[in-house]
Amino acid sequence: MKLVIFAGGFGTRLSEETQSIPKPMVKVGNMPIIWHIMKYYSFFGISDFVICGGYKVEEIKDYFSNFYRNSSDLFIDLSNNTAIFSNSQVENWKIRVVDTGYDTLTAGRLSRVREFIDSECFYLTYGDGLSNIDLNALLKSHDNAGKPLTISATRPPQRFGTLSIGADNTVEGFNEKYGKEHAYINGGFFVCDPKILDIIHDDSGMFEEDVLKKLAMSRSLNAFKHDDFWQPMDTVYERNILNQMWLNDQAPWKVW
Repeated sequence: MKLVIFAGGFGTRLSEETQSIPKPMVKVGNMPIIWHIMKYYSFFGISDFVICGGYKVEEIKDYFSNFYRNSSDLFIDLSNNTAIFSNSQVENWKIRVVDTGYDTLTAGRLSRVREFIDSECFYLTYGDGLSNIDLNALLKSHDNAGKPLTISATRPPQRFGTLSIGADNTVEGFNEKYGKEHAYINGGFFVCDPKILDIIHDDSGMFEEDVLKKLAMSRSLNAFKHDDFWQPMDTVYERNILNQMWLNDQAPWKVW
């Protein structure tokens, strides 16, 4: 299976960082959050990644182009002009970074990487959130539900809109923000069948509106409930939360 990552937004609420880099490149500890996401998925056996870039996509390209060099120690002997890399961090990853457009919305970004998605189902997530969600259980829920898309349902801070989930875990709709205290929200960890791409007709729509809500209206959207750790990184405050967890060796997503 592949993981497709939305990584093209402007990250305006984190402008202290995103004036110079895209949000997925904002660091948690000494590594960009997108690395943490990929590292987590790789723990579950995912090694093939498609990154939907847009705003400052060149920063993501440069990072992965120089990943081996920048994650190694370096010895240089100027007398004979030789360089030796050592203690390299090697990842068994295949990474495709695609420029899906500066202003393209999420449905359009997914549509623009269609040719790189196989005929089998794939994982999909955003490049700015971390969790300790059981990806094997998420996939099993998707397979058992027989619906084209499975959404992770997580516990929210109150500022998020909530999901209406029926007794059989079918998503029945989306509510406005500031719902009930113990409601669920879209946690951003998906399993998708490729046929969902047929719902997207142009680049002008949002994945959340043009795909998720349409599937919910037809009772074709499965929910996997995750009641444990989930944390987005939309603000400096949330970035600091993740950094504090990492630096204190209390990061729930660090399973490797």
